[in-house]
Amino acid sequence: MKKALVISGGGSKGAFAGGLSQFLIEEAGQNYDLFLGTSTGSLLVSHLAANKIPAIKHAFTHVTQESIFSNNPFIVKRKGKIAKIKINHFNVVKNFFRGRKTFGESENLRKLLAKNISLDIFKQIKNSHKEVVVCVSNFTLNEIEYKSLSDCTYEDFLDWIWISCNYLPFMSLVIKNRHEYADGGFGCIIAIEEAIRRGATEIDAIMLNTDVQQLNRMRSRNAFDLLLSTLDFMGDTIVKDNIKVGQLLAKEKGVKLRMFYTPKILTTNSLVFDQDEMEKWWQEGWTHGQQSLL
Repeated sequence: MKKALVISGGGSKGAFAGGLSQFLIEEAGQNYDLFLGTSTGSLLVSHLAANKIPAIKHAFTHVTQESIFSNNPFIVKRKGKIAKIKINHFNVVKNFFRGRKTFGESENLRKLLAKNISLDIFKQIKNSHKEVVVCVSNFTLNEIEYKSLSDCTYEDFLDWIWISCNYLPFMSLVIKNRHEYADGGFGCIIAIEEAIRRGATEIDAIMLNTDVQQLNRMRSRNAFDLLLSTLDFMGDTIVKDNIKVGQLLAKEKGVKLRMFYTPKILTTNSLVFDQDEMEKWWQEGWTHGQQSLL
């Protein structure tokens, strides 16, 4: 029997997945053999595998725009609890003058990963029976790739986690091994199929969306809004396909698949990192796990 925990992409909503995963591991007694994450999910899986949950909770609930972006393409303005996001034209133009291909850069996230995922954590996982895998998109070959910690050096694995989170065109496009790489969510947001391919017989899959569409999108006000709506539409389509294929394959292979969704819409802009909101979502994830398994 091989148990897998699969966590989808979802930006700041990853805090909810962290709280839910904490409940499943610490309270429900789930002992996973395989941890597979895409985008924000890739930020969680190494600490979960190493059972360093307090450390990843602290990191997730204290992240800011500045700790992610070395060149922030956004201006976030708040009215009370409502955050409105606009494009930072100055920073975008500055990035283009530097010869970059994206609106912003996320090199600070790479530094944050090195600070939070130590060599000791890497060695601990590598010497255990736990398998940790992250999903990345290879734009050069037009393929999805899965990178296992057991096949990587420490620095390489940090790179793959960083790459898995780099949501274009707002974050860094990374050239590695002479190929262009970015966020794994452009091809696979919830990697249930890959977990089955790697031998999982029981899967807990955390999807950072509701299981039914709960709102209609507002009409786009400008080109920036339209770009975000286009990316969201593509992401919604990809995740529906991922879930459908995963469910069919699980049924065919006799794999026990348990799906967890957010009970409500957490945010319509997961590129805004608000510490108070993320602390609340972590607790809501824990509570949702408790309620789901009663």
